[in-house]
Amino acid sequence: MSTTTTDLQDEIDTLEGSHDDHHHGPEKGLMRWVKTTNHKDIGTLYIWFAFSMLLIGGAMAMVIRAELFMPGIQLVDPQFFNQMTTLHGLIMVFGAIMPAFVGLANWQIPLMIGAKDMALPRMNNWSFWILPFAGMMLISTLFMEGGGPAFGWTFYAPLSTTFAPDSTDFFIFAVHMLGFSSIMGAINVIATIMNMRAPDMKYMDMPLFVWTWLITAFLLIAAMPVLAGAVTMMLTDRNFGTSFFDAAGGGDPVMFQHIFWFFGHPEVYIMILPAFGVVSQIIPTFARKPLFGYSSMVYATASIALLSFVVWAHHMFLTGMPIAGQLYFMYATIMISVPTGVKVFNWVTTMWRGSMTFETPMLWAVAFVILFTIGGFSGLMLGIAPADIQYHDTYFVVAHFHYVLVTGALFSIIAAVFYWLPKWCGNMYNEKLAKIHFWWAVISVNVLFFPQHFLGLAGMPRRIPDYSLQFADFNMISSIGGFAFGASFILLTYIIVDCIRNGKPVKEDRVWDSAKGLEWTVATPAPYHTFDNPPSKKVILEESSHIGEH
Repeated sequence: MSTTTTDLQDEIDTLEGSHDDHHHGPEKGLMRWVKTTNHKDIGTLYIWFAFSMLLIGGAMAMVIRAELFMPGIQLVDPQFFNQMTTLHGLIMVFGAIMPAFVGLANWQIPLMIGAKDMALPRMNNWSFWILPFAGMMLISTLFMEGGGPAFGWTFYAPLSTTFAPDSTDFFIFAVHMLGFSSIMGAINVIATIMNMRAPDMKYMDMPLFVWTWLITAFLLIAAMPVLAGAVTMMLTDRNFGTSFFDAAGGGDPVMFQHIFWFFGHPEVYIMILPAFGVVSQIIPTFARKPLFGYSSMVYATASIALLSFVVWAHHMFLTGMPIAGQLYFMYATIMISVPTGVKVFNWVTTMWRGSMTFETPMLWAVAFVILFTIGGFSGLMLGIAPADIQYHDTYFVVAHFHYVLVTGALFSIIAAVFYWLPKWCGNMYNEKLAKIHFWWAVISVNVLFFPQHFLGLAGMPRRIPDYSLQFADFNMISSIGGFAFGASFILLTYIIVDCIRNGKPVKEDRVWDSAKGLEWTVATPAPYHTFDNPPSKKVILEESSHIGEH
């Protein structure tokens, strides 16, 4: 393995040699960001891009909650309302959560495995710069004749083929580009982790964030081409006279759902596995204990990844599936909760009798464990086929996946930013403000999403701009929580910018006294180039002692 590593390092030196930044730090000005092949710069670009998309997607969510504040058509045209729900979903999934995790991967994976950079630095640059153009193309559909896509983020045929606006072709192209970027990012992560670990680092010495990303990258490579196939068939159905999803020509609209969810279910695990990795880094640090059950965490992550490909039709219990199919998908779905439960119990056991302190990253991580578990339980309910007949396409589903994606994925991203930001920029954020923001966000997000469980159980359907009078109270509560949660991001933006611009400089390399991992052995702020010489076996063993296997 070490020879491969050396070859790759030489290759990187050659590539980087074409830039004058290799020994003298970054270029100045705008071109530094356009041409950069440095993993830290690219990680920063991804995270800022994700944050700007989060704000755009959040603004769309505010439109949705404003419209649903009271019954009746209040503020926007129903067709525009559906454009908002569709683009809110697409932007948050493909523009905010996924790029944020790729940004964290870019920043942290080389630092955590003792590598100089990512394995494919130029491809890294390219896979980022595709994203802003894809994002702009997606948003531009709103300004085209006939409006943007209004068929939900799952874009079921025939609504997205026969009955969709012309702008749908731009949406298809944007999705293609986003998928392209993800696949390249995944190849890069796999190549980096497999070939560029410090020579003495074994797989079972890797931090869990690196493990979860390695497994996520394989999921991306397996799932993304399926999405590309689905949107390509949509494209030909719309423009070239094929009938993949048109029963009149011998096709089948239900086939679209199978293809979409065969991508879509692994996709939701692509968004949560790196979150598991982040939480597995943070909890041992602030509990001042090794992570409990390191190897079981690795195997649980792999089990979740494998099972994620065999449960897709639990999204389709109401499509007229045979009873045998419903039974199989029900049992397979419930089986996924076993490795997930292993993870939750391991986090709780890591905290058990630890010397815990509750700095901001730990608060977000603990909130993640509690609230993600609520989302997991409602998912278990949805997996039960006869019960799902009641829950399907109601606000119960909306509540479920927002508990998993907001209090799960998004909370872990915020936790990761607070955890690593002092190492990235060399300044400490304002702890008092950060804690105020935490409580503001965590209370408001529950006011926002918890009542939606009740709305769903009472029968309120998803994706509607108007609703019956009996749903008015919970919708008003939910909207108030939504506006408060949205406003909390103004404070978050201030905290982060304030930290970078005029935070208190951090003196120690090990920002958190009990943090373990190679990223805490480099200077603070992290130098532009790190690990020119790979870390020694002794350092690796000391820093992986959080693993508890040595």
